[in-house]
Amino acid sequence: MMSDQVGVLIAFFIYLMSMLLIGLIYYRKTENLSDYVLGGRSLNGWVTALSAQASDMSGWLLLGLPGYAYASGLEAIWIAVGLGLGTYMNWKFIAKRLRKYTEAAGDSLTLSEYFQNRFHDSSHVLRVASAIVIFVFFTIYTASGLVAGGKLFSTVFDIPYMTALTVGALVVISYTFLGGFMAVCWTDFFQGLLMLVALIIVPYKAYVIIGGMDGLVSGLTAVNPNTLNYMTSSVGESLSGISIISLLAWGLGYFGQPHILTRFMAISSANEIKKARRVAMVWVSISLVAALVIGLVGRVFLNSGLAAGSEETVFMVMVGELFPSLLAGFLLAAILAAIMSTADSQLLVTSSALTEDIYRIFKKEAPEKELLMVSRLSVVGVAIIAYIFAMNPQSSVLDLVSYAWAGFGAGFGPAVIMSLFWKRMNKNGALAGIVVGGLTVLIWKQLSGGLFDLYEIVPGMIASFIAIYVSSLMSEAPSQAVQNQFDSVTDLDAA
Repeated sequence: MMSDQVGVLIAFFIYLMSMLLIGLIYYRKTENLSDYVLGGRSLNGWVTALSAQASDMSGWLLLGLPGYAYASGLEAIWIAVGLGLGTYMNWKFIAKRLRKYTEAAGDSLTLSEYFQNRFHDSSHVLRVASAIVIFVFFTIYTASGLVAGGKLFSTVFDIPYMTALTVGALVVISYTFLGGFMAVCWTDFFQGLLMLVALIIVPYKAYVIIGGMDGLVSGLTAVNPNTLNYMTSSVGESLSGISIISLLAWGLGYFGQPHILTRFMAISSANEIKKARRVAMVWVSISLVAALVIGLVGRVFLNSGLAAGSEETVFMVMVGELFPSLLAGFLLAAILAAIMSTADSQLLVTSSALTEDIYRIFKKEAPEKELLMVSRLSVVGVAIIAYIFAMNPQSSVLDLVSYAWAGFGAGFGPAVIMSLFWKRMNKNGALAGIVVGGLTVLIWKQLSGGLFDLYEIVPGMIASFIAIYVSSLMSEAPSQAVQNQFDSVTDLDAA
């Protein structure tokens, strides 16, 4: 190992041991499945906000988005705008009502269980279908995190990608296996703070070195003037309406992301939502702007440029050139924080779905200790499958994330929105929306050219909304008990 890597290694070791310590602490406090998958609904506003946003943004915030901005310039601003608006709308319109409804609907622990309890579905079809969607798309999503971790360790320590991938996977599995939801949320809280610090410090120092705004503008003009125009691509072509809609449409995905929605379900009180929303929006606004700036400033700061296909390493390369070894290690740990904060949440939600929504259906009388162990073993099983998907070092973090993001957004987003706000919706509509939304994304992704270049989340959500509406009206209205429950939650909102 080179001498300048020793400080980085020390910083990584301190960081990783801290995360594992949190896992061990909550391992001793986790006594049942509710503790493991939802933390007993005891999160405060600050932890809920930073945990939700850190698990949301993942490694793509420090790899994918800066890499996209590095390659495409101000075109990337459309993604940031869409994500900012989506974050706000999710907190404003979904968080509080979902918190109340999941508690009223049989104290639901998972999104799948919520759908079953919301529509009094004794057949368990809704619950199983939801769990399958979670398993499929979270396996892809988790793979994106493992790819990001592999690229991080490989770039920083100059080790083979497969070795780096294995190290990253083992760390995430360890503390998720041990501590469950509370370990994940508290590690996400600290990881969110670390990510924010790194996102501010790195671009600011490089920005000063290149000469501020004048240096940035002149540098980008010299490299490629098209990067300064948010209405054109990097090759000078005007962005089409399909391109702009596709970039903005990332914001639509928030309404169906289980790892974010579970944070809303777990907050200690619906009254904490307003404070959490403010904290979340400050964090998101700063983080998205900073991620874009990293890509733009990096294009000028890194005079020699990055090789084609390695744009997603821009943050790592900048840190290595700007800071001494030990400090660089802690800043690079922010990438690991971003990766782990999402991968752990995804593993936990997937294992919860497999345990609570499938295993428990077939073994209703299983004791809590058995369910807890099944959930922990599911974490390992899903991680192994994701690891296999992540073995290709050429995989793009952004591409993997966009696929899974669309799958959840279209599969669950319309079903969540309509279930919270439309009294006439029934279980047939919910099932149709979940199936049609998910399948539309899977099919649309395989097509290209013309309209099919539109980001698959848009047609997926449109098809899902239509399926919910038509299927609900073509079948019997929900029972009086279901309607009364809807009215009781509406009354709680009005109170």
